[in-house]
Amino acid sequence: MFSGKNPFKRFFYSHYSSSLDVASMNKAANLLMEYKDFTSFSKTHTDVKTNDCCIYEAYWAQKDELLVFTIKANRFLRNMVRAIVGTLLEVGRGKMDMDGFRSVIEAKDRCIAGTSVDAKGLFLVEIIYPDSLFL
Repeated sequence: MFSGKNPFKRFFYSHYSSSLDVASMNKAANLLMEYKDFTSFSKTHTDVKTNDCCIYEAYWAQKDELLVFTIKANRFLRNMVRAIVGTLLEVGRGKMDMDGFRSVIEAKDRCIAGTSVDAKGLFLVEIIYPDSLFL
């Protein structure tokens, strides 16, 4: 996400208000690692057998004018990252507190989570496969 206005970056970053509470967003992101069922952040009516994922890392970092969200997991559901980011932005704007964020996860209902953010600015950086797959 980009706080400045730059027409050359508009296709690669989402614009955000600099008044986000990043510390609260990080506290909420930390809660993700306590759960494994992410139905609340998954697109509905998908052909998956389970909505269980193991999130290893999730945090926001300020890098100059950029606000970067990093998330690492053993798998992602369709629309999951975009929905998580949208909900974390509600925390950052003060529209949701930690208990509210926890309630969203525990409800297992996509309808109560935040709006999914636009896909621009979403980059897959790395895929790591276990060595056992190559033996």
